[in-house]
Amino acid sequence: MPAFATRNRCDVLLSEYRLKRRVEFAETDLAGFVHFTRFFQYMEEAEHALWREAGLSIVPPDSGIGFPRLATSFEYYRPLRFEDEFEVLIRFVEMTEKTVRYECIVTKDGEKMAAGTLTMACVSKLPDEPMKMIPIPADIRSRFEVVTEKGD
Repeated sequence: MPAFATRNRCDVLLSEYRLKRRVEFAETDLAGFVHFTRFFQYMEEAEHALWREAGLSIVPPDSGIGFPRLATSFEYYRPLRFEDEFEVLIRFVEMTEKTVRYECIVTKDGEKMAAGTLTMACVSKLPDEPMKMIPIPADIRSRFEVVTEKGD
């Protein structure tokens, strides 16, 4: 099994993942809306689920690599409220030698509530050495593909 794999979930390349969820009370603010920072957590939760679906962990133990965030953003269109059921779509839209960029769309009943992006880098993280960008390992790169045609 490749060094970064946790288990073999499928033999197809993954490009996106849909996470279904419900708003918890602790995620809302005093106005009763989901706090804007939670959308970044939803995106990250969907990202980790995508990697698990590919049989990987985004934090491979004892691998000496990591994936820090370089840039992230969200635009908000409609609020989510306590107990709303919603879906988080995350998809690979760009993969360079050393970075990955995702697009994320949060919907409720088919209506776009928010949309965002996340860019991360692959870095070496060895004891007593500064982090530096490195190529994404082939074991990881071989599990994913970039979405070439967008659609919700």
